[in-house]
Amino acid sequence: MKSVLLVFLGGGFGSVLRYIIGKYLNNAENGIPYGTFLANILGSLLIGVILGLAAKSNTLSQNQTLLLATGFCGGFTTFSTFAYENHVFLKSGDFVSFAIYTIASFVIGFLAVFLGMYLVRFLDY
Repeated sequence: MKSVLLVFLGGGFGSVLRYIIGKYLNNAENGIPYGTFLANILGSLLIGVILGLAAKSNTLSQNQTLLLATGFCGGFTTFSTFAYENHVFLKSGDFVSFAIYTIASFVIGFLAVFLGMYLVRFLDY
C-alpha cells in the first residue's frame, strides 16, 4: 500500500507541473505544443538521472525510485497528450508539424534519457 501511495503522490506533483508548463507554453495560435514537448524531454532527462542514480550505487531506495521515476515522471510526461496532439495534426492535414513533432520528441527524448544516465557517471558518491 505504501508503494501505491508513493506513486500517487509523485504522479500528482508531476501532473500539476505538466499542467502549469502546458498552460504557459502550449501555443494555441500556431498549434505547436511546446509545453508537452518540454515536459516529455525534461521527463526523459529526469528519469535517466533517477534510474542512473538508482543503478549506479543504490543511491536511491526502491521507495524513492517509485516516488520519483514511476510517480513523478509518469505523471509529468505526457504520452497520451502527445498522441492526441499528433491526431490533431493528422486530422488537420498538417503533416509537416506531425513529422517534426513526432521525430523530434522521440529522438530528443531518447537522447535526454541517455544524457541523464551519462551525467550520473560524473557524480561523486
